Amino acid sequence: MRYILLIYNDEKLIEGAKPEDWEALMVAHQQWSAEATERGMNPSGDALHPTAMSKTVRFANNQATLTTDGPFAETKEQLGGFYIINCETEEEALEMAAKLPTGTGSVEVRPVVEF
Repeated sequence: MRYILLIYNDEKLIEGAKPEDWEALMVAHQQWSAEATERGMNPSGDALHPTAMSKTVRFANNQATLTTDGPFAETKEQLGGFYIINCETEEEALEMAAKLPTGTGSVEVRPVVEF
């Protein structure tokens, strides 16, 4: 089954990161991806631009009614990126989520619906 790992963190922490800290984080993500690949999980994913670059489209009665700047909800943590991995069990997906180099924040693990 495929699982999406949604990585949430405080954008302000990333904005203030030193170049060497940013490089270390990228190396850690590459190592995580290498392990997932070695385990046959076929990882794919991306980082996202800050929420200041996002727009939210709201709907009512199946019609787009309003477009606003930024995310729908104000939160302390923002969605910063994601991975999709193929795992045998939910426990395996949770194990890999726990290994993600996030420092702070959280990782939401959710099964992907197969149509």
